[in-house]
Amino acid sequence: MKLLYSRNPNPRLAVAAARQVRAPVTFEFAAPLAPGQAERYRRLNPALRVPILVLDYGSSLWEADAIACLLSREAGSSFWRWGAAEPGMIQWISWGKENFVRACDTVQFQYVTTQRYGLGPVDPVEVANGLAEMGSGLFSGPRLALSEWPRLVQRRRDQVRERIFDLL
Repeated sequence: MKLLYSRNPNPRLAVAAARQVRAPVTFEFAAPLAPGQAERYRRLNPALRVPILVLDYGSSLWEADAIACLLSREAGSSFWRWGAAEPGMIQWISWGKENFVRACDTVQFQYVTTQRYGLGPVDPVEVANGLAEMGSGLFSGPRLALSEWPRLVQRRRDQVRERIFDLL
């Protein structure tokens, strides 16, 4: 199997999962949106996004969570939960995608993508909106003032740690 990845967060998640379960994959940097590359990758993922796991029999699987699931299963690892624990894990994955990742993407786009590709200066209003969205999703309360973040982030980390230990 071959794992196509990039520097972006979701492909890096797939790489981390593959390494964690010691999956028998080779890693290959990919840039499907680079000039002249689309046709090479389109049959693997019509959306032209990575990560893409190219399977030994020629088909492919994309999306980091699906790749982590398959690699965990193939490696015989408990990294991806099964049985009664699986719904609780999927609950946290869904929550994270809806509440945390979307907000992080806003901030990451401003600080990384716009700077990498020269799309203009960081927009402080967009950064503040992303941080506020993180706060509203994490704490299910009103938008947070930036000065409140350190205390509230630590509280949420403690809650997440407790929840993780409950799942184990």
